[in-house]
Amino acid sequence: MLQIQGFVFNFASENTYILYNENKNAWLIDPGNMNEQETKAIESFISENGLKIQKILLTHAHIDHVLGLQWAFDTFKVPVHLHQEDQEVLDMLQASGMRFGFSIDPVKVDTVYVNEGEVLELDGEKFKIYHVPGHSPGSVVYHNEDQKFMISGDVLFEGSIGRTDLYKGNHEQLISGITNKLFILDDETQVFSGHGNPTTIGFEKQYNPFFK
Repeated sequence: MLQIQGFVFNFASENTYILYNENKNAWLIDPGNMNEQETKAIESFISENGLKIQKILLTHAHIDHVLGLQWAFDTFKVPVHLHQEDQEVLDMLQASGMRFGFSIDPVKVDTVYVNEGEVLELDGEKFKIYHVPGHSPGSVVYHNEDQKFMISGDVLFEGSIGRTDLYKGNHEQLISGITNKLFILDDETQVFSGHGNPTTIGFEKQYNPFFK
């Protein structure tokens, strides 16, 4: 049975997640830790639970989701999984930092590109990948059908959707992707977003104002 631990980090109140199981194997998703206190929160949780990080996953590469990426790669020495369309977003990290008023070095990590329809496994627990661009060109969602939950990044939020006024954003593309790929899933599917509270597919289909 998978467990999910969330952390709220950095200036954007970004949700970083750790997925783990009874075997103590784990994935780190969207490491947004940007200071020593936030990094220690992750380290303490991993240490106290005896977890072994086997993969680092990115839902997308906007700055608030990757502030701790270099630390994570250097610490756990496992590949970073992201969609190839967001590689250019990751490569723009230095410039993004300057826009927010702080200095950040370019990220140097080993990457594995994930694609629509691929399946990643954590000790037999399967996660199907959906490519849902519109917030960023390479935004992906990781969906576990058996336990009925997904990690949606900034694609879908409680009562909202991701911004589409950023680089290569596209409102119509995002709405279409959510409607045709996510809203066809079980209504009970929990949605763990990149910001804010968890929600469900059924709730968003009924109440999300962007789909009225």
